[in-house]
Amino acid sequence: MKGALDIVLLKPHEDGIRSLLTQGAGAERSAYMLFGRADIQMDPWSRAPRTRLISHAFSNLDPADLISASNRHVTWQTDGFMRLLGDALTDNLVPALVHTHPEGRAAFSEQDDQNEAILARTALMKGAAGLISIVIAGNGEVAARIWMSEEKPVDITRIFHSGPRLKLDYDDDAEIAFLDRQTRLFGEHTTQMLTKFRCGIAGGGATGSAVLPLLMRLGIREAVMFEKDRAEQSNLNRLYGARQGDVAAKALKADIHARTVSEADLGMSLVTIDAWAGEPSTWDSLKACDVIFCCTDDHAGRLFLNRFARFYGIPVIDVGLAMQRRDDQSFDLFARVSTLVVGHACLLCGGFIDPRRAREETLRRTDTNAYQKLKEEAYVLGEGDPSPAVVTFTTEAASMAVNEWLTGITGFAGPSGMLPTRIRRFHARDERVLGLPPKPDCPCCENPSTLGRGDVTPFIDMVS
Repeated sequence: MKGALDIVLLKPHEDGIRSLLTQGAGAERSAYMLFGRADIQMDPWSRAPRTRLISHAFSNLDPADLISASNRHVTWQTDGFMRLLGDALTDNLVPALVHTHPEGRAAFSEQDDQNEAILARTALMKGAAGLISIVIAGNGEVAARIWMSEEKPVDITRIFHSGPRLKLDYDDDAEIAFLDRQTRLFGEHTTQMLTKFRCGIAGGGATGSAVLPLLMRLGIREAVMFEKDRAEQSNLNRLYGARQGDVAAKALKADIHARTVSEADLGMSLVTIDAWAGEPSTWDSLKACDVIFCCTDDHAGRLFLNRFARFYGIPVIDVGLAMQRRDDQSFDLFARVSTLVVGHACLLCGGFIDPRRAREETLRRTDTNAYQKLKEEAYVLGEGDPSPAVVTFTTEAASMAVNEWLTGITGFAGPSGMLPTRIRRFHARDERVLGLPPKPDCPCCENPSTLGRGDVTPFIDMVS
């Protein structure tokens, strides 16, 4: 494992950790976990390597293994630990121990140091990449570290709690003066947390160009945008930051957005990637994000990010728009925001992406000859006139997406956080919430082996 370390803790696994506090009835309790790994060869902002550890599975201690427990100690047989190591080595995962401090702090004791050093030695001798240790205190606070040698563990101070509610634990603060009015609503701690999120934007067109300045003015410090198109005359009605001269110069949309951020000078570091989200050159930057706003209008990008969210535990907030004129006086105008987090139905379950269209779009980008052949044989869908677009509607859709993310952090719309899917009908002036459950046979969101799995070959287990 290289570089800085952080943890992505997925809601069902965190729920398991927190359940130990009630199971113990005041006494310490332990459990096991397995973590997937995201090896980031080059972080887009620091340009240095990083490693993310993503929770993959949680398992309670076998009651038969428990030897004794009190409010200050817990001891157990290690048969289950040896099975844990076997599973970790078989699937290239990282083993983890969890225990509670029901009456103490979220900090490791000298006794923890001694006991874990012995288990870490065993794990490392068996070939494990390391041994993660997590402790939860009675007040709910969590601390984590990893043993990569038996001499001394490494503290992991950045923990991202991922689910319908979002939270970041971190170890540094920096006041941002221009966020005073925001702080008056959300409070200093939440505003500080907001600024620490690393945000990705897949697509720099209409909705993406609106999402970017919203994030910038919320105080986001690190953002990455994936976009390779150039400005055209027809973009000027909705592309924030674009100028008439950009069309004449055939400027890259990404360069236009970089200029917007630079001229604002509000402290955002924006990295632009000249590629579609999903291309191999984007993988490192995607894995480095804490949230990704999917503002692409293609099925291929959505299909990729739909699966990516599952493997890496990184929330994807997908934005969709549909505009159609029925006759001279009636319209169908829809905006949709879907949040791809554990427990929510994916875009396949919701019927929001078409795998056939995704395949055709991938062919168009990677094998133009094969795509042209399909088109000539009338096997290609959706090759008609371009879709209508109006800046007020694309901007409102972008605001819906960013506000959904905000409620995941702040809970301003209720303690349950982000909704699975919201559909706003502009023409009917109403909004509908779809609570679609995952389909039992869904190959994406109902396969436990993919949740938090991290790096695998092929990438996210997708075969072109």
